[in-house]
Amino acid sequence: MFDDDPARIDLTQRIRTVSFENPTGSAGAAGTAHDGRKGAPSRLLQPHERVVLADLEGPGRIRHFWCTFPPMPPEAMRGLQLEVFYDDAAEPSVSVPLLDFFGLPHGRPVAYASALATAQEGRGFNHYAPMPFRRRMRVEIENATGRRFPFYYQIDFTEGPEADDVGLLHASFRRENPTTLKQDFTICDGLRGPGRFLGCSVGVRVLHEPEFTWYGEGEVKMYLDGDTTHPTWCGTGLEDYVGTAWGMGAHAAPLQGSPLVCQAPGAAMPDFVGFYRWHLPDPVTFADSLRVTLQQIGAVAVPNGQGAIRQRLEAADRAAGGGFIDLPAKGPLEAFGICERQDDVCATAFVYCRDVQAVPGVRTTEALADIARREWEPPSPFEPMLAALTGG
Repeated sequence: MFDDDPARIDLTQRIRTVSFENPTGSAGAAGTAHDGRKGAPSRLLQPHERVVLADLEGPGRIRHFWCTFPPMPPEAMRGLQLEVFYDDAAEPSVSVPLLDFFGLPHGRPVAYASALATAQEGRGFNHYAPMPFRRRMRVEIENATGRRFPFYYQIDFTEGPEADDVGLLHASFRRENPTTLKQDFTICDGLRGPGRFLGCSVGVRVLHEPEFTWYGEGEVKMYLDGDTTHPTWCGTGLEDYVGTAWGMGAHAAPLQGSPLVCQAPGAAMPDFVGFYRWHLPDPVTFADSLRVTLQQIGAVAVPNGQGAIRQRLEAADRAAGGGFIDLPAKGPLEAFGICERQDDVCATAFVYCRDVQAVPGVRTTEALADIARREWEPPSPFEPMLAALTGG
C-alpha cells in the first residue's frame, strides 16, 4: 500500500500536513503559532466536544494519520470517535471509535505493529491505509465522554490527481452484545460495489461458560456478488484467519495478528481479545455486493467421567459440525466436540468503494457497555500522572 518506487520523483503529488499547528494544511503555513516555537501541538478537548481535524479540497489522499491522547480507563479511551465525510455528503463514510480505527478494540491500547496500523509503545497510534478523496474530505472527532483531555494529531496528505475509479475508504463499526445463538456475527454488509474488502479489526469479549475450553472455532465467511446460502470464501477457524494455530496468544505480524489477549491469572480463557487481518496480497474485490461474517463456535473437551457436559449441550441442540466424537479410553478425555456459543463481538470493517456511501453511525452507549477495567488489570503508569488533565 506504500509507494512501490520510492526513487520516483512525482511532482504532481504535493505533500501537505494538517495539525493544530497548521489546521488548514496550507503550504508555508505550518508551525506559525508563537513564532514557530511549538505554539500549538495539541488542544484540550472538552467533554462532548466535536472538532474538525481536517477539511481538505481535492483531489488528494491522506497517506498517514497519527494521534495520541492520555491513557484513561477503557470506557473513556473508547469514547473518542472518528467520522469522515466525502464530497459534502451529509452522512459519514467512516464512523468508528477512534482506537478501533487503529486496530485496538475494547478501549485497551497495547503495543503492536502491522502493515497498515501501529500502536507504538501502546500510545502512539498510526494508520497508513491510503484515503483518497475527490472533491473534498472532512475528518472529525467527537469526545463522547465526560472527561477533558489533551489531543495531539498529524495528518499527512498529498494534493494531486486521482483516477476516477479509485476507491474511497469506508469504515464501519458493529457490535452484538451478546451474539445470537447459531446466527453468525456480521463484520461487514450493506456497501455496494465495485469495491474491495481491505480487512477488519475484531474484538471478542469472551462470555465464559464452564463447559467450553476454547471460544474460537468459528469460521470467517465472505459472500460475494450474489452468494446466498454459501459463500465464495470460507476460512477454517478464528485463529486460522488470524494466521496462527492451536489457540491464539498475543502476537502481531504485518498482515495478521492478535495484539490484545487480556486474561486473568489462572483463567482458562481470556476476557478480552482483539485481532486484525489485512487482505493486501489476497485482494477481496466485489462488483456488486459483499457480506463478511464470523461464526460463534467453540471447543468442548469432556474429561473422563464427566459425560453430563456432553449430554447437557446435546440436549440443548448446541453441538455443531459433526458433533462430539468419542476418544480412546486410555486418554484423559472421553469426548471432544465443537458447539454453538454466544459472545460479545465487535468489528471495524475497512472497505474501498468507488462511490461515496453512508455507514451506520456509532451508537456510543452500545460501544462503551461492559468494557470496564477488571480488578486484576493494572492501569498505565501514566494514568495517575495525567489524571488532572483528564478529569479523572
